[in-house]
Amino acid sequence: MSTSVLTGVAWPYTNGPRHIGHVSGIGVPSDVFSRYHRMSGNKVLMVSGSDEHGTPILVQAEKEGITPRELVDKYHRVIAEDMRSLGVSYDLYTRTTTGNHYAVVRDIFRALYHNNYIVPRTTTGAVSPSTGRTLPDRYIEGTCPICDQDGARGDQCDNCGNQIDAAELRNPVSRINGETPQFVETEHLFLDLPAFTDSLGKWLSTRTDWRSNVLNFTRNLVEDMRPRPITRDLDWGVPIPLEGWDEPSMKRLYVWFDAVIGYFSASVEWARRSGDPEAWRAWWNDPEALRVYFMGKDNITFHAQIWPTLLMGHNGTGDRGGTTGPYGELNLPTEIASSEFLTMTGSKFSTSRGTVIYVRDFVREFGPDALRYFISAAGPETHDVDFTWEEFVRRINFELANEWGNLVNRAVSLAAKNVGAVPQPRAPQEADEELKTMARGAFDVVGGHLRRSRFRAATHEAMRVVTAANKYLSEQEPWKRKDDPDRRDTILHTALQVVSDANTLLTPFLPHSAQRVHELLGGSGTWAAQPRMEDVTDLDVAERSYPILTGDYSTEQASWESKPVPVGRPLSKPTPLFGKLDPGLAETGPDWAPLRTDNS
Repeated sequence: MSTSVLTGVAWPYTNGPRHIGHVSGIGVPSDVFSRYHRMSGNKVLMVSGSDEHGTPILVQAEKEGITPRELVDKYHRVIAEDMRSLGVSYDLYTRTTTGNHYAVVRDIFRALYHNNYIVPRTTTGAVSPSTGRTLPDRYIEGTCPICDQDGARGDQCDNCGNQIDAAELRNPVSRINGETPQFVETEHLFLDLPAFTDSLGKWLSTRTDWRSNVLNFTRNLVEDMRPRPITRDLDWGVPIPLEGWDEPSMKRLYVWFDAVIGYFSASVEWARRSGDPEAWRAWWNDPEALRVYFMGKDNITFHAQIWPTLLMGHNGTGDRGGTTGPYGELNLPTEIASSEFLTMTGSKFSTSRGTVIYVRDFVREFGPDALRYFISAAGPETHDVDFTWEEFVRRINFELANEWGNLVNRAVSLAAKNVGAVPQPRAPQEADEELKTMARGAFDVVGGHLRRSRFRAATHEAMRVVTAANKYLSEQEPWKRKDDPDRRDTILHTALQVVSDANTLLTPFLPHSAQRVHELLGGSGTWAAQPRMEDVTDLDVAERSYPILTGDYSTEQASWESKPVPVGRPLSKPTPLFGKLDPGLAETGPDWAPLRTDNS
């Protein structure tokens, strides 16, 4: 029986192209997870989009001399193309400036307000002295008043994990221009987080199987629950659907409130575009559905604390109770698969500091599967990982080219040369059966890791099959058995069967090259479906259009099982699956790389 699986992918901020640090925590892991579940026969809904509101958008637009709308239109398309080039198989990649998103956000807001989880308060807000513009909490840094750590943000200290107010920081400065912000009194609407202390605490206590980095962080979340402002003095954002608050042109719902609701609004948009406006309910109202969210560790708060409380508030299940909102009982997350940071020479990837490798440059030079493999096999799954060209070259040359590519090339070449087709096995021996049994057994092992989002362990187990198959071919030496064609053909059939199985095991990680291997084995049609970009009209604002990512993944043939290779299927001489990289890249990186691993 199939399961409905919601894959919620963190929404990239629409202020520039994606770098490889971005996709190491969201794009690649979420796609590997989703592809595995589709191959297993589950009903997957993978959604995300561009996060397009907030002060940083206004700052970037001003810097580029264009309007905020022009800025997000520009970078939404760029980011969508970055994700498409990597093969991230979204059912819908949309954006937060759609009429559909505005409507859903306002519905959720009304439900929370009706249940008394949103309250007005007079507070102190930070303003830029030079521009008069409101400064978001995250764009103010100073010394933490709790642990004395420098570099604490105005919403949270990453060192001690405590939520703080920007006005509490010692020596606060604006990250935008370095000036000291002014703090002025203003009235805003707040999410009353203390009203979820018991309900959130009880729910978090049931999440015992989350990744350790998430569990460790969430233990502190309920110890200091404070009301959190959900509006800002801006004219760029979702209008506030509340009498007395909808008229001022400079007050909007703030970005962190509306962005997390995007997981649900994207599901609603997908359903509306599918022809069945209620189709989203299979993932959001069915308690048996699996709901897994992918993000970097800097977003844990919003997914383990904020998003669950918004859902509870809508459902009327916070500490104050309430009535169920217009969408029925919405499911809370099943798991939060948060990754650590991919760094370079010990620092976070940063466009402003020049510590950056853009996805588009990487894919153009090395292809999508090389990056997908590196992130899956050596990425920051449970701890920060420093990207080095040396490690990248080693992984590609010794694992993808020497091991996997070499196995495919040897097995297909020998069968094509000696038989011209998939040969008929005659009298299998113990070595043949042992290898095939190992390959078949790997489906349960690798699948178990993928269900738990343990991608490094999963790639290791899949490559163990590849290594064993290479060893088998070297020991059996079919090229020396011209005088014993029955034994030669049995060896070659065994090798091709294990190549087919290994290709299936590696498909979630390497969907582009998996399609090629499928064709090298004589297959036709779509093995691993790819996303497509298409321009659509806004469902609620007829004069607007925008690109989305979507795909017809029901057409793909890949399924999570060992299938017999068809005896007699014609084979031809293959071309190399992966080219070896110049070893010199390990020292310097490519010419276009802005930062070298030797810190030069």
